[in-house]
Amino acid sequence: MLRINIPSDGPSKINFSTFWNYLLPVPPNGVASAVNNDVVLLFDNEEQAANYADVLKHLPGSQQKMGKELVNAIDHDLLTKTH
Repeated sequence: MLRINIPSDGPSKINFSTFWNYLLPVPPNGVASAVNNDVVLLFDNEEQAANYADVLKHLPGSQQKMGKELVNAIDHDLLTKTH
């Protein structure tokens, strides 16, 4: 299980509430709320996370900005785990 924690006070400014307010697509294994309204994205593996990031890159309208912020957070997390 791969867990990507996105801190609500991080550069993306995404928290659990924002995730639902923008009706962003849910990762295959769901999301969880953590301390301080952080959001935790749940995946089976890195490939599943990368596929989810691809979906986020093609979001329309008001979802687009939040989708890009999530992609940045996912990419950052995956890069730090592999290095």
